[in-house]
Formats: sequence, C-alpha cells, structure tokens
Amino acid sequence: MTLLRVEATGGRVLVQDLGRPGLAHLGVAPSGALDRGALALANRLVGNPDGLAGLEVVLGGLRFAPDRDLWFAVTGAWGSVRVAGREVGPYRAARVRAGESVELGAADRGLRYLVAVRGGIDEPPVLGSRSRDTLAGIGPEPVAAGRVLAVGLEPAASVPLLDDDAAYPPPTGAITLRLLAGPRADWLTDAALAALHEARWRVSASADRVGARLEGPALERRIAHELVSEPTVAGAIQVTGAGVPTVLLADRPVTGGYPVVAIVDPASLDRLAQVRPGQEVRFRHA
Repeated sequence: MTLLRVEATGGRVLVQDLGRPGLAHLGVAPSGALDRGALALANRLVGNPDGLAGLEVVLGGLRFAPDRDLWFAVTGAWGSVRVAGREVGPYRAARVRAGESVELGAADRGLRYLVAVRGGIDEPPVLGSRSRDTLAGIGPEPVAAGRVLAVGLEPAASVPLLDDDAAYPPPTGAITLRLLAGPRADWLTDAALAALHEARWRVSASADRVGARLEGPALERRIAHELVSEPTVAGAIQVTGAGVPTVLLADRPVTGGYPVVAIVDPASLDRLAQVRPGQEVRFRHA
C-alpha cells in the first residue's frame, strides 16, 4: 500500500470524490468536489476512473510526499506545481519518486486545485462516498499537516499520453453563467428579475462550499413574507428578505426557507467553483 504523508496544507484541504447523490430524502446533501470536471480530468490524467477520491485544495500551500513512486495530476486552479523543487506544472500527469515532496504554490488563477493520485485517496467511505460535507460534518476530516493518507490499488488502465491541449486555466475576468428559471421567480418584482440578469455581480468573501453570496443591487421582492422550507438543488439562487442573492452549492442544506428565484445551470457550476471573492459574475438565460 502506498501512503502519502501530508507535510503542509496552506489553505483548506478536503478529501472529495463526486459525492453521495440520491440521499436528500434523508437530509444528506450530495457534497463532492465543487469543480467536478476538474476532478474527473485529474483522474483521467493518471488513468483512474473519474469518480475516485482526490484532494480539493483552496488556493495552494499543500505539500505531500509518498513512500513509493507515484503518478499524480493537478487541475482546477492554475499555479506552480513542483516535485522536489522541480517545476512540473498543472494539467499533466507527473511522476514523483518515493520520499520526494510535491508542492502546490499559490494559485495564480482560479480558487480550488484538484489533486488526483493514481489509485485514488482511500479514506473510509461514509454513506457511499469519501467526500467531506463541511455543513453536516460527514466524511473524512479536513486534512491537516502530519496526516497520513492511504492510496488505493492502481487501476488496470495505463497512464494516458496527453499533450498540453488538456490545459484550460480558469479565467481571471468576468465569467458568465447560464441561468434557468426558478420556481419562485414571481416573488421578485419585474425590475428585480431584470436586474438579476443584467447587473454585474461580484462573489463576496462570504463564499464557501455551502454557498456563494453575491454583491450587487438589492433585489426587491414582490412577496415579503418567508415560506415553509422547500427542497433545494445545487445552483439554486435564494434571495433573503433584504434582497441579497446566494447561490447554493454542494454542501448546501437540502431545504431552505428563502424563495429560489433562479437556478444556475448545472453545466456552469464548475466555473463558479473557481471564482475568487471579488471576481465578477454575469448571468444569461440558458
């Protein structure tokens, strides 16, 4: 068995796979990597199935060393990736020798690195997933310096040969997200609904795996009172009584009492996962 010794973490480091869907009726959110496409790509780069568990690293600072030779890949955010001090770069499979350290520098673009190792991170699954749910406290504990992580068995597939065309660093400017109609769109005034689609929003510092609060014009609600809690989905945009919209994400509560006035298209959620606080977000009709 291969073991990874975590030497430093920097920002928050979590074990994540593609989540535990289908349990909302039990009050359990799906969780999983916020940038699902980045995790799947990292796994493919090292010859893993898409859904094996990897590490989600906020802004960089992770340093780890395996006790055996190991293939790994880093996707999602864009920044310096070094093996024993040698630059290898993101978005490619790289080989680290036993005892050498892999280090992720501060991300230049994007917010969350996704790290896959050949064989996957082999933490004990909870309710069928190795993902950490930060709201409910389900799944593997956040990774701290000194932690030793087990690596699963190598898959039968070989490490594929890919060129640099696989790399697509996250944008640094405004991003556009596709928006679907929400079940409570009629709770906003016509002017507020137009503003939701036309205004330039910024992701606030109050953004995490539960949800991303948006800064911009207050959205006037046509109906002021609250409603009985209703089911939520990833991408649901709830609007508070003060007119503040929040996009709910993977670790969201499965029900909520604010009206869901719109839903970010699931195909756009990976892009939102890489948006930094202060970065501009715009919406357009799907």
